Amino acid sequence: MRRDSSQSVSVPVPDADAKNKTADEPSEQKRQALLRRLWPYLIPWRARIGLALLFLVAAKLANIAVPLVLKAMVDQLDLKPGDPQNLLVVPVALLIAYACLRVSITLFTELREWTFSRVTEGVSRILSLQSFSHLLELSMSFHLQRRMGAVSRDLERGARGLHTLVSYTVYSVLPTLIEIGLVLGYLIWQYEASFAWIALVAVGLYAGWTVRITEWRTGFRRQMNEQDSRTNAHAVDALINVETVKIFGNEHFEAKRYDQGLLQLQKASLRAQSSLSVLNLGQSLIIAVAVTLMVWRATEAVVQGTMTLGDLVLVNAFMIQLYIPLNFLGVLYRELKQGSVDVENMFALIDQKQTVKDSQNAKPLKRPAEGQGLSLAFCAVDFSYDGKRDVLRGLSFEVPAGARYAIVGPSGAGKSTIMRLLFRFYDPLRGAVKVDATDIRTLSQQSLRAQIGLVPQDTVLFNESIRYNILYGRPDASDEDVRAAVQAAQLQPLIDRLAQGLDTPVGERGLKLSGGEKQRVAIARMLLKNPPILLLDEATSALDSHNEQAVQEALNRAAQGRTTLVIAHRLSTVVDADRILVLDEGRVLESGTHEQLLAQAGLYASLWTRQQQQPSPAELP
Repeated sequence: MRRDSSQSVSVPVPDADAKNKTADEPSEQKRQALLRRLWPYLIPWRARIGLALLFLVAAKLANIAVPLVLKAMVDQLDLKPGDPQNLLVVPVALLIAYACLRVSITLFTELREWTFSRVTEGVSRILSLQSFSHLLELSMSFHLQRRMGAVSRDLERGARGLHTLVSYTVYSVLPTLIEIGLVLGYLIWQYEASFAWIALVAVGLYAGWTVRITEWRTGFRRQMNEQDSRTNAHAVDALINVETVKIFGNEHFEAKRYDQGLLQLQKASLRAQSSLSVLNLGQSLIIAVAVTLMVWRATEAVVQGTMTLGDLVLVNAFMIQLYIPLNFLGVLYRELKQGSVDVENMFALIDQKQTVKDSQNAKPLKRPAEGQGLSLAFCAVDFSYDGKRDVLRGLSFEVPAGARYAIVGPSGAGKSTIMRLLFRFYDPLRGAVKVDATDIRTLSQQSLRAQIGLVPQDTVLFNESIRYNILYGRPDASDEDVRAAVQAAQLQPLIDRLAQGLDTPVGERGLKLSGGEKQRVAIARMLLKNPPILLLDEATSALDSHNEQAVQEALNRAAQGRTTLVIAHRLSTVVDADRILVLDEGRVLESGTHEQLLAQAGLYASLWTRQQQQPSPAELP
């Protein structure tokens, strides 16, 4: 009996109450809707699908013809002694026909696979690309709420499930039923009705048993795959944050946590396997009884002289041959059911709505002339991430085009939130954020973000080369532009020391580079983008005094004629700003130049005094 060859099924985590029927299990209506949704992806391949169906039907017809030739061969072997002509002509011809049919079955099957493989691969590629592109376009709130390990698992299973669903739905269900119909039709046409009834009842019992037990097994499969997703998500999370794991020496803790997940997965897998054994045992029993009854009836008929030995061989061969599509029908049902859940999960990701999306009449933000900036304004902005704690409260300020403003304040004051709102990762609850006197909600997000360059304090790099990470700021930039950005970011000494130069891999999240080196790569990336608005989140915090001064000069040159907003933790980096905004609890508490704020003797002056008494982090031994 065939073992369970299906892949794991990924479904959303259901309610813990097993008594309640979960909404994720697809009903018949959902499965039909899923097939209707898949159909538009198959339409461009309809000619190739039709050709694959012809090859499959031809293979089925050849498969049915094999027992007929075998029957003729057995009957022809009843020869009179000393008649060499029959021995040389009739059986040899049948043997050749038998061999040709066997070869043709394999030929037509391979032609079908070759023809249809491009359909499954093409549809899978299109849907996988659509899912990935949609995930990238989803708002930040979605990505912050979901584990990327589990999401990537859903995409992986969805692609596999799509392979199964498309292939089996298009050219497996109907031909399998046709083959069963041909066998039953021949039995009714040539023999007494009892043979067809035995075969028909066996088909019905087999299908009913398979469906009933498969439905029962679904709960075990769901538990196994939910645990599989959780275990994989924990593993990915630990590997992504491997530096933190090593810093705290928690390798054993993470391994133990992973092992606990594997243990739960093992228990769920054993339950699923036990239920599979029950399924297979019942299937074998039904087929064994049916074959025994068929052979018994055929043997009686041979003894009575109403059937030949060839008929006995034919009936037995038909039942054995019928067993193959029957067994495949059971696997087919399981694969279709599980594949539909996987693909439904993928479509569920595609159906996720953007919480922050462009308006229907969104217009592009025009790039100003070279050397000119764009004005920024926050107008009575209120914002909260979870609806419970206000991060910004009636925040209002304006940055003129080309000016250099700084935002300072204690941790939790809302400094980083200002940057996220400017990029429109989120929309304010009340008020408006404006660029060039235009509410950014009326602008396309892509055109808005194209005008803003960011150098974050915590730089995250792709696991690619230094060149790739710099070119990410402007992928179509020339080698000369890259070299100019490298020079301006004071990155050339590092490049000269590396054997592979710009082609040196930086490792996962840039772990092969120091903090200062990563920050200079980020600066080079921003300089290559050359945006009219610069956002600097303590861009030189990881540099020593020598490099900090050089890079600061480069940033000052890049800021000329551009609007610059600096999020500062070290006040010494913003003393020459045109204006400094001091945030506290989501509001502008103080505003002015460095000298004016010191003269006010308020929060800014207190922060300045405290920092002057402490060494810079970059200067610590």
